[in-house]
Amino acid sequence: MFLFMSKLALTRLKIYKTVARQLHGKVPCWLCGEHVLPEDATLEHIQPQSEGGSSHQDNLAISHARCNQGRHARPAGARERSG
Repeated sequence: MFLFMSKLALTRLKIYKTVARQLHGKVPCWLCGEHVLPEDATLEHIQPQSEGGSSHQDNLAISHARCNQGRHARPAGARERSG
């Protein structure tokens, strides 16, 4: 059986693994700062696409799905991040 992943899923996995490697297995949510498990990880646009942000990996960060959905299209400067 072959498992095919979308380009977005592969990018999310690549970024997650890179952050995990750099931070010794701890991947903080870009929005709330709490650890994100791989199955809960989503990609967050740092500069929203609605403000001209791209989907290039330099503009993407890992966040919880609940945090990402709660943010919607608020400007990057309006995010609430603890700690």
